[in-house]
Amino acid sequence: MADPENTLILTLDTGTVTIDLRPDLAPGHVARIKELAREGFYDGVVFHRVIPGFMAQGGDPTGTGRGGSKKPNLKAEFSKEPHVRGVCSMARTNMPDTANSQFFICLDDATFLDNQYTAWGVVTDGMEAVDALPKGEPPRAPGKILSAKVAADA
Repeated sequence: MADPENTLILTLDTGTVTIDLRPDLAPGHVARIKELAREGFYDGVVFHRVIPGFMAQGGDPTGTGRGGSKKPNLKAEFSKEPHVRGVCSMARTNMPDTANSQFFICLDDATFLDNQYTAWGVVTDGMEAVDALPKGEPPRAPGKILSAKVAADA
């Protein structure tokens, strides 16, 4: 693990996922992800939208895709980082500066999202646990984040 302060460990009901955080790409978004993880915000939250060959989306405490944290929305931090398999990026509405707590993990290359969504990390281990999440919009029995921790705190 490169830098424990910039490593996120997601324990899913399908396995453990290690994500290298990229503050060089999206310092504001990385700070928010770490803040929410440290508050236990993501613990017990489901992946409410899992589209095979595209992405797995979670981070909404209501599980509907319409919720978020009580914190203010984030200003977009778009970059040239390609949305390829394993890249973690923020979900948002049609307005660019509306990312809050929802995020997605690319299951496959989705470069049509480049420069439109804020990439903030990449899965370095455990992609098979993401692949194993139940599929659907929403899945009948959605996969769950059991815990989200910054490795420095684990």
